Amino acid sequence: MRCKNCKEIFEPKHFNQKYCFDSDCVAVWVEKSKKDNWKKLKKRMKAELETTQSLMKKCQSVFNRWVRLRDAGQPCISCGGELGEKYDASHYFSSGGHKSVTFDPDNVHASCVHCNRYLHGNLLNYQIGIEKKIGGERLFELHKKAHETRKYSKDELRDLIGFYGELIKKLKKN
Repeated sequence: MRCKNCKEIFEPKHFNQKYCFDSDCVAVWVEKSKKDNWKKLKKRMKAELETTQSLMKKCQSVFNRWVRLRDAGQPCISCGGELGEKYDASHYFSSGGHKSVTFDPDNVHASCVHCNRYLHGNLLNYQIGIEKKIGGERLFELHKKAHETRKYSKDELRDLIGFYGELIKKLKKN
């Protein structure tokens, strides 16, 4: 086997040994392991210091990307028109006041920019469109769920980020 540092051939004492026992090579090996340990520690500390608010933003971003991919090619939920190049992931119940349905797939659908941003969701037509899409029974359940109180933990948000991230990967493959 060749040393990763000096490129000399050596006989490893351990199956995963990548450096020979020359003093320069050992010094490089020690420095690399310190750097690797620091990177792992930094990553773990960064994850521990992440706030619930920053995780909510990240989760919302991943969830909205998934909704846009899921609903690509479908008409606007509110007006029934074409979505165009740019379109939004529009919440029927706002995420600010209804945390329990912020990441509920029944609550969020693709909407044209005009309806979502300039008509504030075009809610009357949104309700008609959502009832056609998910049915009256699921819409009624969504109404009940929307008025429940909900707080997400950091672990729940990390799980949701991972879950919707995997769904995005699956949709991009297809």
